[in-house]
Amino acid sequence: MVSLADSQCGRAPRYHHGRSMRTVRSYLFHHRPSTGAPPTLPPSSSAAVSENLTDSVVDFKLRELAVGVGSSVAEPAASTEELLEISREFSDCSSFGSDISGELQRLASLPRSEAPRSTASPEIDGIEALGGTGIGSSPEILESASLDGVEPVVRACVEGLGSPSAEAKRVAASKIRLLAKHRSDFRALIGASGAIPALVPLLRSTDPAAQESAATALLNLSLEEVNKGRIAAAGAIKPLVYAMRTGTAAAKQNAACALLSLSMIEENRATIGACGAIPPLVALLVGGSSRGKKDALTTLYKLCSTRRNKERAVSAGAAVPLVGMVGEPGGGTAEKAMVVLGSLAAIPEGREAIVEAGGIPTLVEAIEAGPARGREFAVHALLLLCADSPRNRGLLVREGAIPPLVALSQCGSARAKLKAETLLGYLREQRQDMAR
Repeated sequence: MVSLADSQCGRAPRYHHGRSMRTVRSYLFHHRPSTGAPPTLPPSSSAAVSENLTDSVVDFKLRELAVGVGSSVAEPAASTEELLEISREFSDCSSFGSDISGELQRLASLPRSEAPRSTASPEIDGIEALGGTGIGSSPEILESASLDGVEPVVRACVEGLGSPSAEAKRVAASKIRLLAKHRSDFRALIGASGAIPALVPLLRSTDPAAQESAATALLNLSLEEVNKGRIAAAGAIKPLVYAMRTGTAAAKQNAACALLSLSMIEENRATIGACGAIPPLVALLVGGSSRGKKDALTTLYKLCSTRRNKERAVSAGAAVPLVGMVGEPGGGTAEKAMVVLGSLAAIPEGREAIVEAGGIPTLVEAIEAGPARGREFAVHALLLLCADSPRNRGLLVREGAIPPLVALSQCGSARAKLKAETLLGYLREQRQDMAR
């Protein structure tokens, strides 16, 4: 039997010269004495684990992200509770603050008295007295304003969006951006006012400030459920993709999150992918800020619930930056990247791309040295990579994966134990086949 001396329940000890215990074990595996008995694997689990995490859906409710169970491949689906828990873990990037981070705001689901105050630097000095209303920009004033008092401001903004003056359009978009940030009833009022179709052309503006304000305004408006359909119907998807390719860093992040919000409507997902959203999302993974990378990961996870978008992500080269993120713990993206890799591993092209990008050694390292939650995501991705591939199983063994998998099968969570046992069973079956 494999000794657990080198694979404790906690993090495995590491050598000071940059060589993990996995590397040393891999060396020993290849260089054991010819007289030594080969390591044996524990009995395989009686139940295989191949739940389809990839086709579960993130259900944006603004307090948390959760998933509904859905499957388009012939694999047994995970339980609802398991998918909910995994999705919440994946989506803990939900410190919503659309004007600050590019992610959707928590305040849409909070009672008005509990709505957090914005800490963002104001984009403009204030909301001037449009239409003679004199409504200011401070959160306190906006929270206490009546709809009757805000309605003339909204009408004036819509008129400004239709003005031939570029300056008037820019100012109107920035005011709608701020109004839509604070209250659900404001968002509903703005959505019904005709502002959404007037904002869409600004997504292609050559004025970076106007483009950014339009993208962020549409993101904030999309927090109201009824506005999602209005935004899609106004033809905003392709212009949002354009803003994600050409805009400022904030415009790119907010456009990405606006598309994520629109993807909550199932029929929009194929359209978003077909309009070219995947390549600029992958570009955000490579060159975006820390916040932008998290936004792009969340959006890719959602869009990759469809097979065609998985294929697009693979073609756009998503595997390389995703594997790189797994190997960079501490940045808040490693575990999320593992979940997206698990999604791509559901298709043959994805499995090939992940292996080519060095995914197997990186995921083994995550099982050996990563946090408990990350170990579960890593073993899930490896299970998909190795389920039908003797070649990948051989690569896994050569990476010294057996001891950390044995440790995980004994000391992990219930799900992690079952996945580790199943993967070890695959390796044992292959070894038996080779001995025949």
